[in-house]
Amino acid sequence: MKIIIASRAGFCMGVRRAVDMVLDASKKYKGPIYTFGSLIHNPQVLNVLSEKGIRVINEVPRKGKGTVIIRAHGVPPETTADLKSAGFEVLDATCPRVVRVQTIIKKYTNKGYVAIIVGDRDHPEVVGLLGFAGSKGVVIGDLAEFSALPEFQDAIIIAQTTQNTIHYKAIKEYVRDRFPHYKIFDTICDSTGKRQKEVSRLAAEVDAMVVIGGYSSGNTKRLFEIACKSGKPAFHVETESDLNVNALVDARSIGITAGASTPNWVIRRIYRFLETMPIPGKHCWRRILFDVCRNLLYSNTYLAIGAGLMCYACSMLQGIETFFPHGLIPVFYVFSMHIFNNLTGRRADRYNDPEKSVFYDNHKFILKTLAALSGLAGIVVSFMTGWLVLFLFLFMSTSGILYNIRLIPKIFTGGKRGRIKDIPASKTLLIAIAWGITSALLPAFSQNAFSVSVSGFVFLWATGLIFIQTAFFDLLDIHGDRMVGRETLPIVMGENRTQNLLNMMTLLLMAMMITGSVTGLVSALGFVLSICPVYLLILLVLHQKGRLPASIRLEFLVKSHLILIGGVTWVYSFF
Repeated sequence: MKIIIASRAGFCMGVRRAVDMVLDASKKYKGPIYTFGSLIHNPQVLNVLSEKGIRVINEVPRKGKGTVIIRAHGVPPETTADLKSAGFEVLDATCPRVVRVQTIIKKYTNKGYVAIIVGDRDHPEVVGLLGFAGSKGVVIGDLAEFSALPEFQDAIIIAQTTQNTIHYKAIKEYVRDRFPHYKIFDTICDSTGKRQKEVSRLAAEVDAMVVIGGYSSGNTKRLFEIACKSGKPAFHVETESDLNVNALVDARSIGITAGASTPNWVIRRIYRFLETMPIPGKHCWRRILFDVCRNLLYSNTYLAIGAGLMCYACSMLQGIETFFPHGLIPVFYVFSMHIFNNLTGRRADRYNDPEKSVFYDNHKFILKTLAALSGLAGIVVSFMTGWLVLFLFLFMSTSGILYNIRLIPKIFTGGKRGRIKDIPASKTLLIAIAWGITSALLPAFSQNAFSVSVSGFVFLWATGLIFIQTAFFDLLDIHGDRMVGRETLPIVMGENRTQNLLNMMTLLLMAMMITGSVTGLVSALGFVLSICPVYLLILLVLHQKGRLPASIRLEFLVKSHLILIGGVTWVYSFF
């Protein structure tokens, strides 16, 4: 089954800004934290905010304390003034596109114009816009209601920012013909218009459409209406549990789009559900292969094999022909540490990958046992290779175990810090360094082949590759990580800066390996291994362009760069 995600599915700029403001508010402003009305029209996001203690108020109390955040849809100006008078500190998370419409209305109604608002009368955005128009505001839902209005001496025509573009176009044409003295403003958000056009195009290319978003979300409803007009089966869902599997099972291709208030982690969950959905001929080789790949990924077996192959390549680069037993150390270390950290730090998995979370719940005992046995095997092999290797292995294992465990009591930190994982962007860097040590330095120490220049060069190369891999997955998980308060690299630096950093790093690592071979620092194997960063760069670019959405397939492809490293090294050594 082919699954295509619309490039503009999910959070728009205004919604993301509002959600980020609320998530950051507890760190920056005095509590309690409230939102005035539902921040956005998405129940999953609202549930997360509720779990964080961020409450909703729908009326202004006589007295209050704490911080109130104005929802993305905006509110009438009187409401903001009343909240401040009641004693609240007020943060305005109104979408900038909505603020523009509010400004237009305020400017022209002060000059005596009537503001004719095309939108849903009871929608929070429209209620807020009417507040800026005062007695000079009129709301119409369609052309028939507009026709029933009296003619005004001066009027402006504006639309709710998430209004149907085709619907508004018909009204604008009618106004130009009958009331040329009215001023018309294009106030539908560019993102909304492009999103609606993309749904029309995508629906024509696939067998069925799935539209994701809150059932109370106006812009999601309009996307669903457009999808239905295509004549293809279309389904409006909030979560994967709402999907009608029987209605989709015969579709060869499915298109996915989502409303502007739908977070990426909800889209990703539904994509993964469709990706793993039972299909006709479910015992065919493709299905079996998919299930095998998924289990290899979830159990970290595939990653552990990749760690061994990375160690093999690093050993060959340093001129170390012997692979056993030191080559097993990274296999045991990665397998045990990743299972342990998945078991102890899985809060974000309920958003990023709920199926993986279920996998760990269902196989908790056997995974704990395997992690313990793998760690013990790593200690034994490290002991066999030398005291320095054993010390490094024990140090890294202890650090890995302590990563998710509170080290400083809450009484001293206020409950906000106290674990290694609480250090911003620590995860990406520490994982990369651990891989660099086990893959590049431990083989050198175990074989008495350590060289500051060569071993250091190989260490930096291996660390850089794993840094890119880890940061790439952090990019995919950014919304879920934001929900649980993780401060990963993309959250600290921003998505665009992180993407640019990773792109540059792949090119740098490619140039680094070529330079190492040219100067004789490493063997000609460096020339061949320079293709591995290019492979990662291709995946990065394809994902950024929307060609490879976050999925089990993408995760498998990214982690396969480790298999590529091992395969290239073996071919080189063989010939």
